[in-house]
Amino acid sequence: MFQRFIKRPWVAFVTKTLVYFLIMLFLIYLYGYSGVTGGHFIYNEF
Repeated sequence: MFQRFIKRPWVAFVTKTLVYFLIMLFLIYLYGYSGVTGGHFIYNEF
């Protein structure tokens, strides 16, 4: 019964959409650390 539920087209679409959305959120979260204010440049004090 569970395998029949998974093979439905709308279930696959919703699952893939959620996975891609979570990946995008994770990448945006990581991008926040690499911005201009993310870290100090090594030669700022010279």
